[in-house]
Amino acid sequence: MKRARIIYNPTSGREAFKRYLPEVLEKLEIAGYETSCHATTGEGDAKNAAANAVERGFDIIIAAGGDGTLNEVVAGISPFENRPKLGLVPMGTTNDFARAVHIPRKIDEAIDIIIQGDTIPVDVGLINDDRYFINIAAGGRITELTYEVPSKMKTVLGQLAYYLKGIEMIPSIKATNMRIEYDDEVFEGEAMMFLCGLTNSVGGFEKIAPDASINDGLFTMMILKKCNIADFIRIASLALRGEHLNDPNVIYRKSSVVKVSPAEENAEIHINLDGEYGGDAPVQFTNLKRHIEVFVPINDIREQDRV
Repeated sequence: MKRARIIYNPTSGREAFKRYLPEVLEKLEIAGYETSCHATTGEGDAKNAAANAVERGFDIIIAAGGDGTLNEVVAGISPFENRPKLGLVPMGTTNDFARAVHIPRKIDEAIDIIIQGDTIPVDVGLINDDRYFINIAAGGRITELTYEVPSKMKTVLGQLAYYLKGIEMIPSIKATNMRIEYDDEVFEGEAMMFLCGLTNSVGGFEKIAPDASINDGLFTMMILKKCNIADFIRIASLALRGEHLNDPNVIYRKSSVVKVSPAEENAEIHINLDGEYGGDAPVQFTNLKRHIEVFVPINDIREQDRV
């Protein structure tokens, strides 16, 4: 019998997974998995629990929670040479990675995908030598939005909490002087933000990086140059429709390694990793190609990503 370890955030999704846990355990046991679970207790706990599960030889690890929980589980698994397969039950507000690989929000349907057993390899991002992300790394004032929204506000209001916080932040949005190296190119100047993505879903929007692949070994990188607030709002509107890529204020590239640093003394660039604060620049992002096997609804995955 194979062994499964569930790592779940008991506060995600208005605590729905905790209530549904007996049914989840029953389904997995019937499917042939000896299953145990761990409820996270705070920041860093999911990472430690995932690393412990790898060391104990579990065949699969299931992350039940939001993007932050998934990020920690990936961080716990990624340093090991022999990595368990990863299942996902999306319980957060945005669930960017789950959107990208078409995993449904309904708990029973997400568990059924794991039981069906189809997996694909996906890329993982390494930041410097010790942190990981599976969806996006970003920098710039507006990218701090996701970790500045209080968790209780997200629980009560869901995605609306981000919109309200975004409106509140608009007056404080300003450019940062930064240096970004990618392949044989360098951008140096003031930028509103940069994104370094592994999937096509960013903040719940699926057309910001429309041609992103989950396992081609390349980041999809976007830099938004300095612009006024009116242009920023105009470009954001274009991005919702996937019509921003040819705007003169936008740089859009593919790269396996991206380096970001402040371009002036005392400048700060806070890094957003999968929706959580991930330290400050200077940083180097390295793509770990096809690093983890993830359970997916295989028929919904693009053919080029299944190989």
